[in-house]
Amino acid sequence: MDPLYLTLRNLTTAIVAITTAAGGRRNGLIVNSAQRASLVPASMRVSMYISKINLTHELVWASGVFGLHLLRADQWDVVRALGIRSGREGDKLGGLGTRTGKTGCPLLTDCLAALECRVANTMDAGAATFFLGDVVSAASGPEGPVMTADYFRANLPADLRAAYEANLAHAQEALAAMSSAVDPGLRWTGPTIAP
Repeated sequence: MDPLYLTLRNLTTAIVAITTAAGGRRNGLIVNSAQRASLVPASMRVSMYISKINLTHELVWASGVFGLHLLRADQWDVVRALGIRSGREGDKLGGLGTRTGKTGCPLLTDCLAALECRVANTMDAGAATFFLGDVVSAASGPEGPVMTADYFRANLPADLRAAYEANLAHAQEALAAMSSAVDPGLRWTGPTIAP
């Protein structure tokens, strides 16, 4: 693996589940690019990058809403449901407990914390879109250690490792051509479809 890529992996944060819905279709995925995006507690914001080839990207872009869920280190069931297969193959949220939030976004009922967000701004990042979200509601769940990127890589169950590595290689190949083409004029103009 490329030494620079291995170095950049140290900048990753917690493993989180992202959920969304648009036009009655819901989906979710796993990312390690989410972080707080505000220094002021009265204006809570979060940010994340989502690959443009993911269905979740399309749905967040269309509806302007997403749920960001901080996972516990034991939540391999959520990783299995949201991180291994494509939402284009069926409802990835079907086997997970969810509730509908204020915005119409599906939110996981079992996680350390669930933040319901509205997109406030975006930035094109070539192969991905950077989404900035205003937190409109928050809920906490059972406590436990956070699933970090380091923990994820060190403890990924054997039955998931091959699929995860194949998906990662496929995504990197599919996104390679897109990664250098950043469009500074591409802007999110608001929701086009209700959740």
